[in-house]
Amino acid sequence: MTDVSEGAQELRTPVAAVPPGERGATRIADRVVAKIAAQAAREVLGVLPPDAAPPHATVVVHRKAARVRVYLELGYPGDVGARCGRVRRQVADRVGALVGLEVPEVAVRVERLHLAAEYGAAQGRTR
Repeated sequence: MTDVSEGAQELRTPVAAVPPGERGATRIADRVVAKIAAQAAREVLGVLPPDAAPPHATVVVHRKAARVRVYLELGYPGDVGARCGRVRRQVADRVGALVGLEVPEVAVRVERLHLAAEYGAAQGRTR
């Protein structure tokens, strides 16, 4: 007859440690990467016009690379190209740092420009 304490002793002995590279894989969903990209765009843009929609993004992840598309609404007048460039750099940096994916492409699409109320009034324009 086997003693119960002998069985408990067998359970306490550690099984051979599995090397970290062989323990499994972590997969981050595309929509999670898209939320990180949209948040990174919001960080750069700061305060948006009152009726502007917040930035949103779509992402396609293939192996260790993410292709990102960011959709924005910006205030006008302003340097649209410079703002898009800052968004592009911030999204690539944040996705790379937080998720560990390479970001070879960040496409920025400006869906709408919002005319500043002061600018329109100064030009004699009304809505």
